[in-house]
Amino acid sequence: MLEAAHEALLMILDPNRLVFMFLGIAIGLTLGIMPGLSGTVGMAILLPFVYGMDPFTGMALLIGMAAVLHTGDTFPSVLLGVPGSSGSQATIMDGHPMAQKGESSKALGAAFFASMIGGVIGGVALFLSIPIVRPLVLAFGSPELFMLSLLGLSMVGVLAGKFPIRGVIAGIIGLMLGSIGSAPSTPEYRYTFDSLYLSSGIPLAVFALALFAFPVIIDLLAEDRSISKKPEIKGRWFSGMVETIKHKWLVFRSAVLGAILGFIPGIGGSVVDWVSYGIAKQTVKNNESFGKGDIRGVIAPESSNNAKEGGALIPTLMFGIPGSGTTAILLGGLTLMGLQAGPRLVTTELSLTLSIVWTLIIANVIGAALCILLIKPISKLSFIQANKLMPFLLIIILLGAYQSTTNWGDLILFVVIGLLGWIMSRLDWPRAPMLIGFVLAASTERYLWISMTRYDLDWITRPGVIIIGLIILFVLVGGIIMNSRERNKKEEVELGDGTNTFKN
Repeated sequence: MLEAAHEALLMILDPNRLVFMFLGIAIGLTLGIMPGLSGTVGMAILLPFVYGMDPFTGMALLIGMAAVLHTGDTFPSVLLGVPGSSGSQATIMDGHPMAQKGESSKALGAAFFASMIGGVIGGVALFLSIPIVRPLVLAFGSPELFMLSLLGLSMVGVLAGKFPIRGVIAGIIGLMLGSIGSAPSTPEYRYTFDSLYLSSGIPLAVFALALFAFPVIIDLLAEDRSISKKPEIKGRWFSGMVETIKHKWLVFRSAVLGAILGFIPGIGGSVVDWVSYGIAKQTVKNNESFGKGDIRGVIAPESSNNAKEGGALIPTLMFGIPGSGTTAILLGGLTLMGLQAGPRLVTTELSLTLSIVWTLIIANVIGAALCILLIKPISKLSFIQANKLMPFLLIIILLGAYQSTTNWGDLILFVVIGLLGWIMSRLDWPRAPMLIGFVLAASTERYLWISMTRYDLDWITRPGVIIIGLIILFVLVGGIIMNSRERNKKEEVELGDGTNTFKN
């Protein structure tokens, strides 16, 4: 296998293939910087060009693009508070508050370095999984996938902050909105009001952009100020890298978590992001600053979302089971190049699979380095006045929303959901739980229906279900304890302030 890995590396380092890898990296970074444009869009753009290419060159182009998309999408998430893609939503929670404090360079430096490490770990995970992955993939049935969806929903309590009831209500509303359209298991339509547009449900890109981007645009225009509330950039990108090294164990465990969840088909990139963020908040010390500009809230999701790409390629290449829209189109690319996913990729075509591993690792390193070079000029966006920046940004966001289905309904929904998100932000209601509920609605219902149909109630006793159930219990109990500790600390601080005032 080591000999095949050496052969694959030589194939990738061929100048002709390096050119295509760099082209893929450039396209991936550009799509990442543009809010709302996902890896699925990038794959769809590149797919016609790989027809007739040799597999090594075609994979260098496609994997180069996919590897760095979740590196470039950090720019809009941190600087603008707008999700660059579905996998960068959790980064907004602490990345954008850091930008508002003038610490955008520090946040971006930490994010890109963590993304690079996560991407490398994802590539290593793909390499190590080749001989042992088959029994692991087959061990996950619909009951385990349902429990993993519940694990994502359990993050609602963690991300609700000081208002857990509001978080639960927001999560339920998200579940209801996610159930609009065709039912995943039965031939019926729900809440469509006889609208053909709603029969396919609300597009995720429209929902995420409206919920997070619209309120930011309205507030900035109303206050007529720049994104950053500080007059200068504090903290250089190098200090962000130092912080990432300081929290190396957080980076490592978040990346491993991302790779593990990535290889499970049906678990989306946005779910991995939120689960990683929620578990980081649960497990680190002094976490009361999460959501207010804590750099650990940037490091955790950024290391996991790049590692996820390596994990998602495992079931895609080994069994032809795509874990996302991006990998589904990648399967089409393999077919166009005369290949088929399955055992052949780990036997006669092993060198091609190993070339994908190398491309994933090299592209992540190059992509992170390019993004670090761009930090200083792009960070200056946070100092441009809203009335100059927002019209351009609004056009980009509306195009990102409209490309979901190219229907006028996308724009109408963008405004309606955007107004709902703005009202929630003004009333101090958490929006992250609503997004989690929306993302997980379809998969939760589908896997529960399959589990009940196939196993009745016997699925509850499966070992995997019990293990994941204990993890969910740990997350929920930990969230309750964490919230009670935060309340006690605040009460002690308030009592201390009152005592000092009385003494004075």
